[in-house]
Amino acid sequence: MKKKITDKAYITQWEIFKANIDRTTPVDLSETPVQKQNRKKRLEANPEEWFKYYFATFYTSEPAPFHLRATKRILTNPEWYEVRSWARELSKSGRTMFEVMYLCLTGKKKNVLMVSSTYDNAERLLLPYKSTFESNNRIKNDYGEQESLKNWEAGEFITAKGVAFRALGAGQSPRGTRNEAYRPDVILIDDIDTDEECRNRDRIKVKMKWIEEALIPTRSISGELLIIACGNIIASYCCITEMGKKADKWDIINIRDKHGKSSWAAKNSEADIDRVLSQISYNSAQKEYFNNPIVEGSTFTSLRYGAAPPLRTCEKVVVYADPATSNKAESKSSTKGVGIIGYKNFTYYLYKIYLDHTTNAVFVDWLYDAYRYCKAEGVDTFTEYVENNSLQDPHYEQVLIPLINEKSRVFGFYPPITPDKRKKPEKFSRIEGTLEPLHRMERFIANEKEKGSPYMERFEQQWLNVSPDCKEMDGPDLAEGGVWLIQNQLVRANTRFYSHQRPARKY
Repeated sequence: MKKKITDKAYITQWEIFKANIDRTTPVDLSETPVQKQNRKKRLEANPEEWFKYYFATFYTSEPAPFHLRATKRILTNPEWYEVRSWARELSKSGRTMFEVMYLCLTGKKKNVLMVSSTYDNAERLLLPYKSTFESNNRIKNDYGEQESLKNWEAGEFITAKGVAFRALGAGQSPRGTRNEAYRPDVILIDDIDTDEECRNRDRIKVKMKWIEEALIPTRSISGELLIIACGNIIASYCCITEMGKKADKWDIINIRDKHGKSSWAAKNSEADIDRVLSQISYNSAQKEYFNNPIVEGSTFTSLRYGAAPPLRTCEKVVVYADPATSNKAESKSSTKGVGIIGYKNFTYYLYKIYLDHTTNAVFVDWLYDAYRYCKAEGVDTFTEYVENNSLQDPHYEQVLIPLINEKSRVFGFYPPITPDKRKKPEKFSRIEGTLEPLHRMERFIANEKEKGSPYMERFEQQWLNVSPDCKEMDGPDLAEGGVWLIQNQLVRANTRFYSHQRPARKY
């Protein structure tokens, strides 16, 4: 919902902004028109001096080298896509405002969209732009009055010179964003991710779909579009990470550089950084200041990767499959999975995993893929177990077996499938009880060759989120099933029962 102009706190914030800008932007009234024109021309030829002169309120420290490089990219590339994962206190939004105002006031850009996680956030982020147009004496003196008599609202305004600004919350329709003949030529995306949404990959996928299918297509095909997305990497999978993969430049700058020194020493001293970091947790510091989000589950804080020995050398090999009754490849359905687990020298290795929301037919294909993988690795004997408790039994008999029979005619063989009818305790308790001790003792290892694959990434996300309240733990659940079977096979193989015959009683 749009913020009401009668909101007392909002009006107060607005007036403080305006008064501060007015106070810090005095002009020389004795300057002649020729002197003003020459000064203006000199400043426009030197953007950094332009920033310093017109934005005295915000320009409080000399820029760092990464600021200068970033501005050069923006001002020399009219068609450009940049993601700025600059840590807090490195002026992501401030520097972006300098650049966008420069482009708009010098006539290079005409239609700006400000996008954030909500409409209110987007409107708040437009406040410095609007207040600057209204109260910056230097801009008014050199570029004329900017405030127009109409179309001048908090979330949408058009300057007297014809430059349009509009706030949009994620998911809102961007239709109607044309400014006369000009489609959007600047899209600013700021604070698009939220902690809550990043806990659910599907919500991020929906938002990214909106960005790529609704927001960006508001542009002109033949026109030049500047996209700047500002945001820290607050999760391993978020809008910023997905946009960063497609951007012309993904600029990741932490509060300290690779040498451990302040990235912006002119503003943030080492003592200041130490002071701030001492007041927050390690995990918070990594997320906000070092672009290194640490997912906090109640059981695992990492998935340990390592080199797995050749699968054929393992003492035990098990393929474990966890089906789901849904036959839909949709995010609302449970994930299905098939994992290949090997055991050697007291260590369990997750060699490969298939894990996704998918159909039953694809799930059965995975069973065949896993079989071929094991055979290609030289494994002679192994079993493919399919979870089949009392609730799943009809699905196993009526759906999976017919599909397996059908596939066997296509592939020419029948995989060694056995239903796992173990009556399993509660999911979280099983995962914690079976896998947590192995993880803690570095005895559960994920194959480093699979790191980065979509299935292993999904497994890692579920692994890190394991907790009593977690709703999606199908990957760790199937890993527990495979490890439990191997453990019990080992126990049976190494246990001997002896019968002691009672000596005959003497009378």
